[in-house]
Amino acid sequence: GGLSNSSHYLDTPIAATADGPNGLHIAEKTMMMPIETGIAATWNKNLIKNLFYNEGLELQYYKIDTLLGPGLNIHRHPLCGRNFEYYSEDPYLSGMMTIATTAGLKEAGVWGTIKHFALNNQETERTEMNSVCSERAIREIYLKAFEMTIKENTVISVMTSSNIINELYAASNYDLV
Repeated sequence: GGLSNSSHYLDTPIAATADGPNGLHIAEKTMMMPIETGIAATWNKNLIKNLFYNEGLELQYYKIDTLLGPGLNIHRHPLCGRNFEYYSEDPYLSGMMTIATTAGLKEAGVWGTIKHFALNNQETERTEMNSVCSERAIREIYLKAFEMTIKENTVISVMTSSNIINELYAASNYDLV
């Protein structure tokens, strides 16, 4: 028979995902969401939770289980090609906005996938970029928002980044992941 509701080899459920922390972009009438820097500028957790609750309802309507977002890397360089997907330079503000975003999605019955774990700095040749950083800075600055969100239990998935961190690819770094 077919796969029905689970993966044949791992017996894991099949889930529908949509990329786009700024909206679904799958139909003419889907909501367009503000960029993360605009969301962070509000400092309004209740507004953001309500906004993403409504986004979650839209995901439900289109039968999408998980939004591939929000992005919550720290703004590390002004020319990062994904700064529009990330909230701010401040780990606490980024964490609070991510918690509000993912809590709204969860309340609507869907999930967010926090990304890009971690230290994503550029788009051009991002798989070749080595993000050199001390362990202390990684823990206290670059992973803080991820940690805050995971501890709040508003997400069940994390997307790793494609870059190298201190000579190891992020997704292959056992200590990081």
